[in-house]
Amino acid sequence: MQESVEQIDPTQELTTDSIKVRAVKGAAILTGRMILMQGVSFFSMALLTVFLAPAEFGIYFVVSAIKNFLAYFSDIGFAAALIQKKEKLTDIELKTVFTTQQALVLTLLLIVFISTPLIQSIYSLNQQAVYLLWALLFSLLLSSLKTIPSVLLERKMEFNKWVIPQISENIIFNLTAVFLAWQGFGITSLSIAIVLSGLIGLFLTYIVQPWFPGVAFSVQAFKSVLKFGVPYQFNTLLAMVKDDGMTLFLGGIIGASGIGLLGWAQKWAYAPLRFFMDQVIKVTFPAFSRLQDNRKDLSDLVTKSIFFVCLLVFPSLVILVLLAPVLVEIIPKYSKWSPALFALSILTITSGLAAITTPLTNTLNAIGKITLTFKLMIMWTALTWIFVPLLAFLYGVNGAALGFTLVGFSSFVALYLVSKYVDINYLQSVGKPLLASSLMGVCVFLTKNIFIVSLQQVIVMVLVSLISYSLAVFILEPKLLPLIKNQFKKR
Repeated sequence: MQESVEQIDPTQELTTDSIKVRAVKGAAILTGRMILMQGVSFFSMALLTVFLAPAEFGIYFVVSAIKNFLAYFSDIGFAAALIQKKEKLTDIELKTVFTTQQALVLTLLLIVFISTPLIQSIYSLNQQAVYLLWALLFSLLLSSLKTIPSVLLERKMEFNKWVIPQISENIIFNLTAVFLAWQGFGITSLSIAIVLSGLIGLFLTYIVQPWFPGVAFSVQAFKSVLKFGVPYQFNTLLAMVKDDGMTLFLGGIIGASGIGLLGWAQKWAYAPLRFFMDQVIKVTFPAFSRLQDNRKDLSDLVTKSIFFVCLLVFPSLVILVLLAPVLVEIIPKYSKWSPALFALSILTITSGLAAITTPLTNTLNAIGKITLTFKLMIMWTALTWIFVPLLAFLYGVNGAALGFTLVGFSSFVALYLVSKYVDINYLQSVGKPLLASSLMGVCVFLTKNIFIVSLQQVIVMVLVSLISYSLAVFILEPKLLPLIKNQFKKR
């Protein structure tokens, strides 16, 4: 007998209006709180890049890629399938997913642990790097234990609770890593930070969303989640091959230092996406799933979500490109990252395109067009493996960055495909933020040339960017200010 978990999963009680309200509030809550969380991360990254050498960062990126590779095989799309499901979840479904996922994770960890000497030989890892690998594998187990409580929170769209463990885990990791790196622990500081933050995150997850784990298995329940989960996981597998697989492959072409420089450029170029877009995607996937039978409301919400992402991501990328050369010059011991400035600049183009296309692929998944997303991922993966290694071999780090950017331009195919299912006003959602960001960029560039390279120059550039962009946005979109005021009143 399948026991209902209706008392903790009131998904079907959500009306269209309540979904929209929770989506807007959820996006605002996640963005606000994650700005704090990511702010801590980026300050931490700035300090870690002072305390750690590029080669140590290269090891961290390579080992993280191995962990991410395993993570894709530890889920089979279970979480996404449970979130996307229209019907209410049952207790046997939750326990079936929990049991299967833990079996997969433990099997993977055992295989990698036995294969450690081989991995160590292939990537020339020292003992500190091996401990880092094991710490990341342990964090994978901790993450799998959090899956069911996190799914329940996302289905109810209670992101105010979901974000508490995330923020706490992030702060603990960064404070621990920076302090230990400052004390000279090297990459061991990252290993300790990963384990400590993971344990605290697991504890807090079960506090904010109580759920009693149990071992059970139902063939019927397993099949029901596999129907959506397997195609979804194939997409994430291709994404892994395209991104993390490429990181591992490039390690043999441009070396650890080259990977460190490329990783630094990618980290900062994709920072605005992590700051803003990830929070919107987290909210909109369950929201779009609930609205998949109401295409008019879906189209309206997709347009607004793209506008919101572009409104925040585009100006961040512009100011990043203009500020990076100044910061590299004025921050002590930061000049070692100057060879990555060109890569950073062109990777921001890829980041800007992703701000548009990622919400679109998210929409396709939410309305059940998972096969179409899979075809897009095949295209992007093939293009990545054609252009990036070739250009990396010819031009090193800058060539690899150029390859990623060329692949990014193929994302316009996604715009055409999504238009068959959802009507999106791109002039409103993309055009206005792009124009406002361009005007801001001109103002900041002119201001930059007035002052000499200094901290004062940075402060003035930031102030000019905030003022000029705000004015440009409210002139181009006069309805935005009243909308913001109304949202604050609703809270």
